[in-house]
Amino acid sequence: MSELAASDVSNKSNGSKVSASPATSGSTDAVRVLDAEMNWLAMLLDAAIRLYFGQPCEVDDIARIPAPELRDETTWYAQIVREHATELDERVTLALALAPYLRPQLLDPLFARNPNLERAFSEFGGTSRGAHVGFWPTYETAAFVIGGGLALERRINLTRLADASHPLREARILHLEQAEHVSNWFAAPLQVDPLALSRITSGVERRPEYSNTFPARRLSTPLDWSDLVLQAGVRAEVDELRAWIEHSATLLDTWQLDRHIKPGYRSLFYGPPGTGKTLTASLLGKTTGLDVYRIDLSLVVSKFIGETEKNLAQVFDEAEKREWILFFDEADALFGTRTATSSANDRYANQEVAYLLQRVEDFPGVVILASNLKGNIDDAFARRFQSMIYFPSPGPVERLTLWRNAFSRGPGLAADVDLERIAAAYEVTGGAIVNVLRHAALATLRRSGETIAQADIIEGIRREFRKDGKTP
Repeated sequence: MSELAASDVSNKSNGSKVSASPATSGSTDAVRVLDAEMNWLAMLLDAAIRLYFGQPCEVDDIARIPAPELRDETTWYAQIVREHATELDERVTLALALAPYLRPQLLDPLFARNPNLERAFSEFGGTSRGAHVGFWPTYETAAFVIGGGLALERRINLTRLADASHPLREARILHLEQAEHVSNWFAAPLQVDPLALSRITSGVERRPEYSNTFPARRLSTPLDWSDLVLQAGVRAEVDELRAWIEHSATLLDTWQLDRHIKPGYRSLFYGPPGTGKTLTASLLGKTTGLDVYRIDLSLVVSKFIGETEKNLAQVFDEAEKREWILFFDEADALFGTRTATSSANDRYANQEVAYLLQRVEDFPGVVILASNLKGNIDDAFARRFQSMIYFPSPGPVERLTLWRNAFSRGPGLAADVDLERIAAAYEVTGGAIVNVLRHAALATLRRSGETIAQADIIEGIRREFRKDGKTP
């Protein structure tokens, strides 16, 4: 590389010290700390390039450029550095991973081409990432900045970041697509976990968004336990699951029962639709302070080999770190009985089931599977459940409570409404009663009525029966 070209690279790197990009919007402290970190990275890049190409430089080693002092800073980024990136190469790698989000122009000098070979400098690493038009650093880039491509000891030492047990990876700060870069780990792009990035830049850890690659939605409910009507035996089994969520740490750690009891709890909720399975899962999360995520099985199952496992892995990984409760509704789609392997598709379907078995078995949190029929669940899964809770259709007593709870608010009931007779005469579930409430309330509004009439309720019941091909 010519002296002029090397100077151009250095000048561009040094000139990229500008104010933080809008991506750093958040608390004033977070912006100030990140701005100082990016300025430090700009100086490291400038020095690394100058030293590598033998250009004048104020230091003979990038380690002599002092990093911003974070000892007294209270931002989450400062906490990450103090706990997980105490070594120079760890902090440089983390700063490089943040650069495409915070100050992408800082990396532009690394686009320089080798005039002798008429291609990019392999020493600089880098890759392309989707719609991102800038230079995306790889672990090769980190190796260059840290050792200039010449310090072999520093390069080899950097490989410890490939270990899943490294603090930056175990805490899900840095993400590594290792499976796609088995032949050359240094070619892997530096990526920051999206939730970690949100907290670093704004101080708030946002929940992941539902998408094709993250097929899970958070469940929530405005209802309370008093709104859940279950038979006494069913409620007792649900209370045992709730007790595990609240006291598992005492059992495993304080009482040291972890020698005999594995972490995690797996429960099967089965029974007719509308009997309270989803509401129970939601209430378990609401009352214990844990988020409940419902897995969308229609997005999980992919026609592309390997995508199902990849999508599920992301959900399980996030759930494990953030102590979510995982809820698989209509679980038969993935947890159903395995088929005979008469074709490649059958073999792959069984491979998915085997993968799920392993992830569910190893998951240290709570997994709830919901199914209409217990017999639809693979026996191999059934053996791994700590509880199997049957949610039956409510009897007359439970139905009366459900009817009264449903119609306790709103315009009120007309004098001809007899909820006791309705509860005794019609075998409907809680979910169906909610649908009847919606129909009756709308019918009342359409006729400008002041109270809900018996006829409106009966018509709503008939509609629910017709859905199932029944006659009330």
